[in-house]
Amino acid sequence: MTVLLPLYVHPAVDPAAWEPDRLRGATVVVDGHDAPAYRRVTARLAAAGVPVLGYVDLARAARPLADVLADVDGWTGHPVAGVFLDRTPTGPAAVGPVALAVRAARRAGLTEVVLNPGAPTDPLYRRLGVAICTFEGGWPDYRRWTGAGGELGDGHLVHSVPPAQLAAARRLMDWRGAGFGLVTDRGLPHPYGGLPSRLDVPTPAR
Repeated sequence: MTVLLPLYVHPAVDPAAWEPDRLRGATVVVDGHDAPAYRRVTARLAAAGVPVLGYVDLARAARPLADVLADVDGWTGHPVAGVFLDRTPTGPAAVGPVALAVRAARRAGLTEVVLNPGAPTDPLYRRLGVAICTFEGGWPDYRRWTGAGGELGDGHLVHSVPPAQLAAARRLMDWRGAGFGLVTDRGLPHPYGGLPSRLDVPTPAR
């Protein structure tokens, strides 16, 4: 399973969180493409072979499409492999704007696109041919979730896992067939405010 790490912390606040050696084996989601500090760390990660996705907020289809497309375009020219479309809507009526955002990213050369509704979507979203995170939430909710609406290879982002249960959470994620995601002991309100105290990243081949 590929580790997907939303790294929502400013490089000046936690420089160690951005060290490439600590992130090898993960795909990192980066916010803040307009800030020079983010440009530097993104370039450094890319140079070290760490895949990077640029963050774009869809706000459950509440943001104007022009703003979303401007954010997608803002990642062009940066060393990112694609975009992470966060807070993706799930209903069939909103699939059109999401499809336009996906198409804009691909036309711009941002070929790796991940949707993050954090919940199962209408089947229409599967036709977009992109990766989908069908769960995002705390460990108690993940245990209660039946997996309904998810498919093999989907992403699962699970936070607030007690350290003693991290291995069990990873096993459950594997059993459910997650293709990518994250298990972290960090909790709300900032589960992705930096590296978890234990980041489950596979050791890269030498």
